[in-house]
Amino acid sequence: MFSPETTKPLCDLVQALLTGRHSLTPAEREIIATQVSSQNDCIYCQSCHGSTAAQHLGGSDADYELIASIKQNYEATAISSKMKALLAIAGKVQKGGTYVTGDDVARAGREGATYKEIHDAVLIAAAFCRHNRYVDGLATWAPSDPDMYRENGRRLADEGYVQSAAHLRPSSDRPIGGEKPTPQY
Repeated sequence: MFSPETTKPLCDLVQALLTGRHSLTPAEREIIATQVSSQNDCIYCQSCHGSTAAQHLGGSDADYELIASIKQNYEATAISSKMKALLAIAGKVQKGGTYVTGDDVARAGREGATYKEIHDAVLIAAAFCRHNRYVDGLATWAPSDPDMYRENGRRLADEGYVQSAAHLRPSSDRPIGGEKPTPQY
């Protein structure tokens, strides 16, 4: 929580997008965030949100394997055709919003997606493009231990994003590299 004045609204947005009342399950919304983060090669976000998606699915090894398969080739996985259509849209948003075509929207509609679900898939994809760049631009530490992500995924699935970060305190006054900055007058 380096910058609470900007981080809080971002956490609130993620909370609303991924955990609020919706016809898409929290797991489905986390899968969209995971897929976009994977396409952006954001290790931290794809691992955190992938683990949270797996936890929403039940938290078994098979659930984690499904998430890994979705990141590799979602079209070949055992997810609904509606989710495949929404992931196709999210993938195009990841490249740039103008890549989404009327045919993409029509496919999602044929597969049972509502306009609200299409809207929210686009918004999740766009938000995670920004979040991925924010996380990677700050060189956020990404643990290599999958068990750390499993624990994080359990916490996020149980508590949500705003509540799970409530214990963090701002540290924006901490100097980079441990040295105290020299005041400039």
